[in-house]
Amino acid sequence: MKKVAVLGAGVMGLACAYELLKRGYQVDIYEADDRVGGMSAHFDFNGMSIERYYHFICKTDHDLFAYLAEFGISDKLHWVDTRMGYFYDGKLYKWGTPPALLSFPKLDLISKLRYAVHAFISTKRRDWSGLDKKEASQWIRKWIGDRAYKVLWEKLFALKFYGYKDNLSAAWIWTRIRRIGLSRRSLMHEQLGYIEGGSETLLACFQTAIGRLGGRIHLGLPVEKVIIEQQKVIGVKTRQAEENYDIVVSTVPLPFVSRLIPSLADEQREQYNNISNIAVVCVIFKLKRPLTENFWLNINDERMQIPGLIEFSNLRPLDAHIVYVPYYLPQQHPKFKLSDEQFKAEAKSYLQMIKADFGSEDIIDMHVSRYRFAQPICPPGFLENLPPIQNTIKNLYIADTSYYYPEDRSITESVKLGKKIANLIQA
Repeated sequence: MKKVAVLGAGVMGLACAYELLKRGYQVDIYEADDRVGGMSAHFDFNGMSIERYYHFICKTDHDLFAYLAEFGISDKLHWVDTRMGYFYDGKLYKWGTPPALLSFPKLDLISKLRYAVHAFISTKRRDWSGLDKKEASQWIRKWIGDRAYKVLWEKLFALKFYGYKDNLSAAWIWTRIRRIGLSRRSLMHEQLGYIEGGSETLLACFQTAIGRLGGRIHLGLPVEKVIIEQQKVIGVKTRQAEENYDIVVSTVPLPFVSRLIPSLADEQREQYNNISNIAVVCVIFKLKRPLTENFWLNINDERMQIPGLIEFSNLRPLDAHIVYVPYYLPQQHPKFKLSDEQFKAEAKSYLQMIKADFGSEDIIDMHVSRYRFAQPICPPGFLENLPPIQNTIKNLYIADTSYYYPEDRSITESVKLGKKIANLIQA
């Protein structure tokens, strides 16, 4: 039985550990947090268990469906017809359907038709290799024109990617359009899924299965160093002890890798350090009544410094109405240093702009979650700059959400990559 240390108990790490345990490996998982799940972890929101960062499921998430079936919880997956809105210059418009597009007054007919054709072609396209080295904003402009780009995309890019907004891979943006576009039951109806009980339901299944197979999860115990001798893994060091392992799998954000593995070659260290990330500050509201009828609300309003918000309770039925207001910011941005109370006050003012009769009496509670590595930035040609998962140091495997490319972050990509790493180790 080979001993494996998995660094990080996010869904990717849990899936990797579970697959290795099924194949006869002895596995320990080390997690800095006090709970498993990473960005899919839950917290107690004034008596309600809910994710710190919102998650949804699309109809193309087949790798996730396979694990739900394996754990016997496929019946916990539910599909809901969801709506999309667009708050533009102080007015809320319907969005996400052909009639909504045609009735939108801020675009001319030609721009609307070009936008619709681009969305349709994107859902039908299968091969992304031709988009890998194209820049996303130029690619979108070519299809829909400057006017439609300015109205529908420019502010979204600026407020989600900041200084990176004009250097993003078209393949990376295309997969986002395609994934949502394919999650429809008809041209008129978007359909998204949720797991009954939230992501915690899946996380609990992984924890139970890992424990049953003899795996151990060490919470609140980050690995401080991966011990290497003669270009081969021999173990890990925590604040408690040094432990011997035959194999180490790191699923923590790539910016931590250089610190964890000081013996990396300079070229590899530079590759890991060159992966940029956007942080997130997510203000979560628990409300007495709904804000809108939409799950998605895209925003383009000069008074508001967010690209949109998610009214999660319009997907997953809950005892109160839940709204996520995410601020995507570079870690070095001055705003990232604002207090939780400052973010709450600003986000509250935005809800008041969207719903005129919204007031403090509608708020049951507020919470702020922060994560410094919420979104890797993928410029054109991103894939060729990623080091291979199987490192040149023997028995060392390194990956994080950057390796989902060109796909976006999702639970299905997490389990898919976790299983892929286990396959590499077994091979």
